Amino acid sequence: MAGESVRDLLEVAVDIAEKAGEITLRYYQGRFAVETKADTSPVTVADREAETYIRRAIESRFPQDGIVGEEFGEIRARARRRWIVDPIDGTFSFVRGVPLYGVLIGVEQDEEPLVGVIHLPALGETVAAARGEGCRWRGQRAQVSSTAQLRDALWLTTDLDFDADAAGSSALDRLVDAAGPARTWGDCYGYALVATGRADIMTDPRMHVWDCAALLPIIEGANGRFTDWQGRRTIRGGNAVATNGVLHDEVLALLKG
Repeated sequence: MAGESVRDLLEVAVDIAEKAGEITLRYYQGRFAVETKADTSPVTVADREAETYIRRAIESRFPQDGIVGEEFGEIRARARRRWIVDPIDGTFSFVRGVPLYGVLIGVEQDEEPLVGVIHLPALGETVAAARGEGCRWRGQRAQVSSTAQLRDALWLTTDLDFDADAAGSSALDRLVDAAGPARTWGDCYGYALVATGRADIMTDPRMHVWDCAALLPIIEGANGRFTDWQGRRTIRGGNAVATNGVLHDEVLALLKG
């Protein structure tokens, strides 16, 4: 395919993500082997089968595009347009039979994020966005919250292992003290909640490009902000924070210490 619009790319990305989600559901809450990768994260046959499908589906439509995936690495690294995928974001949840996992597909052109899809197979939800097209959820325009006070904000995180500073304090401590209720509804589900106005802040101390690529266009499409902890608009910062935008600078100040 050539000359496709971002809307075309979004439609394809949603279709691929939903079909990959069907593959994961064949294994979800079933019995299967779980392996441990070098970085101690789990991987399953469902991860590999879903990513294999995603890659084949992309290559059949866009054979010149690059692909980056968590399980099988990168091909065509010099391509101007790249698809960046995580077949199961939240494998820890998946292997425990917890429904808060998702399929992530992001598309970037010249390293500028264009399209993002979070598909949550076990919940039957999809949050998707494309540059200039806004963010959609359940057939409606998705919009971040209007919460203006940090003390009223619902803050989410995937991982409580925040590094401490020299005085023994951490960004975790500062956020717990300053924000409202905290919950660990993590991985991509937390970002879906921020994009749809059901939560106000989502933080992750450790992130890879395949974790982030889908998230930036989704959060921005819902009129929020997505950066690393230094405030850089990037999917390659190694950590991430998403907010409704109103709270972003205040949250960054707490994360930086």
